[in-house]
Formats: sequence, C-alpha cells, structure tokens
Amino acid sequence: QVQLVESGGGSVQAGDSLRLSCVGSGRTFSDYCIGWFRQAPGKEREFVAGVSWTAGRTNYADSVKGRFTISKNNAESTAYLQMNSMKPEDTAVYSCAASALNFTAEAQYDYWGRGTQVTVSS
Repeated sequence: QVQLVESGGGSVQAGDSLRLSCVGSGRTFSDYCIGWFRQAPGKEREFVAGVSWTAGRTNYADSVKGRFTISKNNAESTAYLQMNSMKPEDTAVYSCAASALNFTAEAQYDYWGRGTQVTVSS
C-alpha cells in the first residue's frame, strides 16, 4: 500500500495562490494515479483534479479549470496542486488520494491522506 501526506495548506486572500504537496511512501509512486479532492463544511467531498501514472494526462473539475494545475513528480514521489486566483468558495479540507486504475472523478481511490485545510477570505 501507499501512504500519502499532504502539506501546504493555509489561509489566503481571494486572488492569492497556494501550492499543495502530496508525498507518497511505501510503494512505487508511478504505479498510481493521484487525485485531489476537497470537502467544505456541510458539503460532500468533491473531485478537484486528477493526474495519470506518468503525469501525461490530467483531469479537472469545471469549477477549477483554468485556475488549478495538478502535476506529479515520480522521482520525488510527490504530487502537487497549484491553486491560482483563489476564491472564498475554494475553502475546504484538501486531500490527495491514490488509484491504481484511473485518474477520473469516478475512479476507485484506495489510499487517502488526512488532508490539509485551505481557507480563502474575501
């Protein structure tokens, strides 16, 4: 199995940027696709972005297209979520997850990190 640890969350103003990191350990990182998800208070968890095994393909939720960029560095066993032009509605706990099968919102993600809080104030 793979263990995932997120970092990089914090409190920012609307329009600012943040970069989240997801470090994997325990298994070969390139064996997995990585997805970023978020959950705001009182809301269901939602898919944000996904990246394929070798980072050749990506997938984004409509709400973040053009603002967020997902990437993956297998040599560093790390995936990133670069968040630009942030909005108050981006406020949530962000978690990364690993799937051996796919990088879409509907994929089965078997391993999850604990998450990191992102707060965007207006």
